[in-house]
Amino acid sequence: MPDTTALIEQAYSAFNKRDIDGALALMTQDVSWPKASEGGKVIGKEEIRAYWTRQWSEFDPHVEPLAIAAEDGGKIRVRVHQLVNSLQGDVLSDSEVLHVFTVKNGLIAAMDLGDEADTAVGPSAAFAHRS
Repeated sequence: MPDTTALIEQAYSAFNKRDIDGALALMTQDVSWPKASEGGKVIGKEEIRAYWTRQWSEFDPHVEPLAIAAEDGGKIRVRVHQLVNSLQGDVLSDSEVLHVFTVKNGLIAAMDLGDEADTAVGPSAAFAHRS
């Protein structure tokens, strides 16, 4: 799993640096991604770019992987420390959450929120407080 671990760590690092191009380079063209701050999902790199651009104009999220574990079928479970601040620096959420990645051919094909029942219903609790 060393290559997969490095892939996941690179993706978090790029996200935290707001390096959209660097993060998207690690994903498949048709990557599926949860819209944690809005609810639902986006499909494809350009939809992720638009979503992250909106998200970062409203919140300042930082996610740090704490534990990475491989499962069968290319699934990678990542326990992360998620800190969501308002743009003014107020802490909106400070918690641990579970992200579940699907990796195909060395690229991230999907990410799902592993600890929330249904992201299609609405935003993650971490993003419930609008700035």
